[in-house]
Amino acid sequence: MSDALELRLTELEIKLTFMDETVRALAEADADQSRRIVALESLLRAARNELAALRQSQADDPRLEPPPPHY
Repeated sequence: MSDALELRLTELEIKLTFMDETVRALAEADADQSRRIVALESLLRAARNELAALRQSQADDPRLEPPPPHY
């Protein structure tokens, strides 16, 4: 094999190695983002449920509330 061909092959191997490392890093970042999105969706769901409960409690008839302690 000629020196030029060996040099070209070596350069291609180096580029492939860097590409493999980049793909691995991107896959890790994607997995991390996916975990964070799932966690945020869970927090959002909980906040919506809490807000719905607060709205429901505000809609209740105030006459059904017990009197304040000073009465």
